[in-house]
Amino acid sequence: MVFHKPATIAKVAIESATTKVNANLPVTLMLGFLGGAFISFGYLLDLRVVSGLPARWGSLSNLLGAAVFPSGLILVVLTGGELITGNMLSIAMALYAKQITFKHLASNWMWVTFSNLLGALFVAFVFGHITGLTEQGPYLEKTISFASDKIHHSFFQNFLSAIGCNWLVCIAIWLALGSEDIFGKIVAIWFPIFTFVAIGFQQVVANMFIISAAIFAGHFSWLEFIQNIISVYLGNIVGGAVFVGFIYFKCFHVDHLKEKEMTQS
Repeated sequence: MVFHKPATIAKVAIESATTKVNANLPVTLMLGFLGGAFISFGYLLDLRVVSGLPARWGSLSNLLGAAVFPSGLILVVLTGGELITGNMLSIAMALYAKQITFKHLASNWMWVTFSNLLGALFVAFVFGHITGLTEQGPYLEKTISFASDKIHHSFFQNFLSAIGCNWLVCIAIWLALGSEDIFGKIVAIWFPIFTFVAIGFQQVVANMFIISAAIFAGHFSWLEFIQNIISVYLGNIVGGAVFVGFIYFKCFHVDHLKEKEMTQS
């Protein structure tokens, strides 16, 4: 199993970001749609698993749901999907390295966020509402419970929770970039994502799915959806672009430049 040094991972992250910002817009939108859908599939799987478990299982059911949720990000990474929370790491690092401009960053984040939203809404409406996977018996009760846990907190609480989430999500992306084989990438993704879900941190794309699924079922409002998404989005930016992207850029990108200079001399 090959695993790269942090300086090499920083280089790979920056190079992948420059490729992302130069991609054709329809390609970005299609991959972003898939990214939003895959995260929603992971959440839907979590929902279907925990809804059928006895209430007396308590936190054990939460752990089982957290154990299957990472399938969403695994699909995104292994199939080349676009996910805004991951791009908050890589695109920001490319900006720090002066490989792209702020305009590139803003454009990529805007279009990927939009397409992730479409993917999440599609799964919530088609598979959750029309097919009934989030609205039948115990599944509806758990959908409402999950959504309620997201929106019934203050803006600041959501913001802080989102920082913790994307700190771990971007660690998962970072570790996956460090591995060159599929098994290594799966393991690298699974542990941090399991951790953030088990803790109960908030991720913007996951919230796009579960809150909209509850709204399609006749609960909550789109205003509550927007308020939550804004607070979580901002927190995810800090978690990904600052706590991982900026710190690792400052610590390891310099090491890569030194290695490059030594190789050339």
